[in-house]
Amino acid sequence: MATNLPGGALTPADGLTLSRAGYGAMQLAGPGVFGPPENRDEAVAVLRAAVDLGITHIDTSDYYGPVVVNEIIKEALFPYPAGLHIVTKVGARRTGDGGWVPSLEPAKLKAQVRDNLEHLGLEAMDVVNLRLASVEGTSDDSIAEEFGALAELRQEGLIRHLGLSGASDAQLTEAQGIAPVVTVQNLYNLANRQDDALVDRCAAENIAFASFFPLGGYTPLQSRTLTDVAARLDASPQQVALAWLLQRSATTVLIPGTSSVAHLRENVAAAELELPADAVAELDAIGT
Repeated sequence: MATNLPGGALTPADGLTLSRAGYGAMQLAGPGVFGPPENRDEAVAVLRAAVDLGITHIDTSDYYGPVVVNEIIKEALFPYPAGLHIVTKVGARRTGDGGWVPSLEPAKLKAQVRDNLEHLGLEAMDVVNLRLASVEGTSDDSIAEEFGALAELRQEGLIRHLGLSGASDAQLTEAQGIAPVVTVQNLYNLANRQDDALVDRCAAENIAFASFFPLGGYTPLQSRTLTDVAARLDASPQQVALAWLLQRSATTVLIPGTSSVAHLRENVAAAELELPADAVAELDAIGT
């Protein structure tokens, strides 16, 4: 692996140093994150290129495919290089037609963790995020039973660190009363700023905040301001949006997904893009 971590290094817990520019493996599955990819060799190449570029943070889940993406990760990278951290999510299952269904019963959560371990070829997961909410928003419902089930696996040594995905501020507080939380993964980008306060809290508490859909997801970010700033900086709008996230908070980490090596390199290059203060001010206004 490269010695310089793209975007710099973040250490939210002992033994867990993440490249702030990471990689989200979701797009390595087929259309709709379902079934095998059209080009499995390219998927393998993307993962190997990510490691070569110094990325130490790969985000995945056994319900991507399902199973397909984790099997490709194992094919491409096993035995895993020292310093590489694989972060997964549990809390959902896939239907036969590719739908997404919550699966949060404690026994099922534990089974999902074991499935991830099996398909990745690991004895313990570095980080497991409990997936709570849909992309539409979060709630303040109690998560004590669900998070407690994962905390039990942490005590057993099957999980090293725990995180939350789609969580509210209140749920983060509740989870911290059960076990340490090292990551929060929520919808957040230039245009979706409802979690501004949570981003600031994570920075204050040294919790990695990973934005899912950092480029807008199903509705890609589109803004004349973003386009104009990118043109001035001789960068793509996507690179500017990623650079803005890195500069937004000291504990923000990026997990953009792609199934292309060329696109991966463009995303990683965004970590080197310094946005001047006037550009940041213009971009900040997009989400207000």
